Amino acid sequence: RFRTNITNLTGNNIICCVKDAEPIGPKNLLDLLVVLPCTGTLLQKLQTELPTHLLHAVKAHLRNQKPVLLAVSTNDGLGTAAKNIGTLLNCKNLYFLPFSQDDYIKKPNSLVADFEKLPDAAIAAFEGRQLQPVLGF
Repeated sequence: RFRTNITNLTGNNIICCVKDAEPIGPKNLLDLLVVLPCTGTLLQKLQTELPTHLLHAVKAHLRNQKPVLLAVSTNDGLGTAAKNIGTLLNCKNLYFLPFSQDDYIKKPNSLVADFEKLPDAAIAAFEGRQLQPVLGF
């Protein structure tokens, strides 16, 4: 149902394989790429450039010097994934949807993006700036 809603809303199919992601860069298909959710595993793959269809899309989009917005949602955001977040915060044209701890008592390392700020974060990314504050809302 989620995929159907997104497809109906955007009028475009979801990109879910490398073959479909490859034309993003050469054909300059997107204005903004939103990675939602951006898991701890994906953060690690982005930081170390391990190949996935999503990484191909992100790299192709960045080659066009256009913004990518990451919506972090991971149980390990303040654990192992923290170093990847730190590295990616310093990358040109990569922006983060503001995020905070999910449940600091039961899941002290967990981070979740503030999805309500997606429109403001997208506008900020188009303007070449990071919506603040990044951490804690």
